[in-house]
Amino acid sequence: MLAVQIETRRISVAPRRMPRRPKGYSLIRLLCGGICNTDLELLRGYYGYSGIPGHEFVGEVVESESRELVGQRVVGEINLSCRKCGWCNRGLGRHCPSRRVLGIVNFPGAFREFLTLPDANLHIVPRAIPTDVAVFTEPIAAACEILDQSAIPEGESVAVLGDGKLGLLIAQVLQVSGLRVHHFGRHAEKLRIARNAGVATEVMRGTGTLPQAAYRFVVDATGSRDGLLQAVRMTQPRGTVFLKSTVHGLMSLDVAPIIVNEITLVGSRCGRFEPALQLLESRAIRVEEMISESLPLSSAQRAFRLARKSGVLKVLLH
Repeated sequence: MLAVQIETRRISVAPRRMPRRPKGYSLIRLLCGGICNTDLELLRGYYGYSGIPGHEFVGEVVESESRELVGQRVVGEINLSCRKCGWCNRGLGRHCPSRRVLGIVNFPGAFREFLTLPDANLHIVPRAIPTDVAVFTEPIAAACEILDQSAIPEGESVAVLGDGKLGLLIAQVLQVSGLRVHHFGRHAEKLRIARNAGVATEVMRGTGTLPQAAYRFVVDATGSRDGLLQAVRMTQPRGTVFLKSTVHGLMSLDVAPIIVNEITLVGSRCGRFEPALQLLESRAIRVEEMISESLPLSSAQRAFRLARKSGVLKVLLH
């Protein structure tokens, strides 16, 4: 089979042996994968990663001990937990100390013709959801996690910083959940997608033009080192900042405003797939407009180069 490989900050595509299916796992044929910002950060050196990347995918189960899975289109949760420790017993398998993470930590990713994942990680994709749409399940689940982490009052104004792929999904998820989202970004064309979904948008002309201490809840999805600083400045005393940016390297931050204004910082990562699939099935989230290009797996080098270009959103691999 063909597989994409990251090695010493370079992308290659080469033949690899088919994976063996362990007990309790399914063998899955890749239908579609999506390149996200975390994949790009891995290529830049995040985690010192080498291996097969990719964690946003839709596949067809070709072999499994579960008859109901065989032949089905599936998406898969990316954390492989031990299911035995105290964290797992509390329902916090995403934080299992011995967890592996698809395409990120000690487990080969989805950018290969065939992959394996535990049956417990898989969710059947409803027939009404096209494959190119279903590939957005994992990042939409990450957006939904904000709602699970905090009881934001209905009708509350929330600021979302960043008009990249995740920022656009977060803005839409929060908007359809009954919140009044103000979406700030640097690219009018990208913000148009959120605006078409009913979100109030504003092009940032500079950090000095952003409102100060204006929101109880702010989401940083800028993917930049300055995003958190901007988010803190926009947050009211005793407000909350959700951190959604994955940035390679260390970040410096003046913590004085956070302490003085008693601001809560909430790290926010993966989320539940069930609400994400429901949103996609109901067509409540606009994702088709976010697909910039679709290429075969064999063209992964070109796909990654394209995904790094300014103005490009989601690049898919088939």
